[in-house]
Amino acid sequence: MTIRYPRPLRPGDRVGITSPSSGVAEKHLERLQVAIRDVQARGFEVVLGQCMDGSGHVSAPVAERAGELMSMLTDPGIRAVVPPWGGETAIDLLPLLDWDRLRAAEPTWLVGFSDLSTIITPLTLLTGTATIHGNNLMDTPYRVPEGLLSWLDIVAAPQGHQFTQTPPGHHRSVGRDDFVAVPEVRDYTLDTPGSWTRLDGNGDVEVEGRLIGGCIETLCNLAGTVYGDVAAFARAEAANGLLVYVEAAGDDAFTICRNLHGMRLAGFFDEANAVLVGRTSAPGAPSLSQHEAVLDALSSLNVPIIADVECGHVPPYMPIVNGARGRLVHTATRSELTQILG
Repeated sequence: MTIRYPRPLRPGDRVGITSPSSGVAEKHLERLQVAIRDVQARGFEVVLGQCMDGSGHVSAPVAERAGELMSMLTDPGIRAVVPPWGGETAIDLLPLLDWDRLRAAEPTWLVGFSDLSTIITPLTLLTGTATIHGNNLMDTPYRVPEGLLSWLDIVAAPQGHQFTQTPPGHHRSVGRDDFVAVPEVRDYTLDTPGSWTRLDGNGDVEVEGRLIGGCIETLCNLAGTVYGDVAAFARAEAANGLLVYVEAAGDDAFTICRNLHGMRLAGFFDEANAVLVGRTSAPGAPSLSQHEAVLDALSSLNVPIIADVECGHVPPYMPIVNGARGRLVHTATRSELTQILG
């Protein structure tokens, strides 16, 4: 198995929209249309799936969600698939997906984060298909801050393309925009300065490896199973090691600490040359902060641990390509992640 990169999207290509986890409530339909129009403005045709109902925590029965996702990922006329957002229980799809068929199909970009880590990361691990851990459809209309890219930029890039992203220096401290009151909102509220933080010590970091990772709260349930066997992926595809990235969606520091310990025991970080940790607004505890939770679980790896990276639930978003070759640089004057689609 080698990493398979979908061909770059060109104007006229089709982008599928489906909800493998949570759908879109009626009150958010106007925001959905704003996001769809932005994808169309790039010259792409949008194919809106049937699994979009937002009245419950999932958009449709599991067989329907799995079937629609399979249909879109194996349709040669659909070049990328993106959900409106994440959710809670996409894990129920995994045994219903035809992994042999996905492995044999022409690769299609699958984009998403949060609960979509439950699907995009196994898709890379089991089929070698590169996937994008990046802003979901409903966040796509936001203007991208300097230094970062949108998933729409990456899906249009050719194989072999190299791109570098740098932290914009500001992020959102609390809250989120009201898509009901202002469905057309396009400007992030980035009200708090902040940069990347090295947790494990001091000194400059420059390290390379193949990128893999995602949301802690979802991937911790896959570690140690066939769907989350990062160690096997590393042996097959990353002779020079991995850059593993993780991010906490909202669980408290004690839960994140336990989850990271479990992932480490399951071999999730065995081949990591460095660990990137997304910035989080999840709560700490009087005796354990989120940073301390990461160190408690992962300091024994004896690799650089860089926190407050824009790869999590705190806007803005830095898309990361699962399967891409990466180069991480963090010094007193420069922080950057370079990705190579090859």
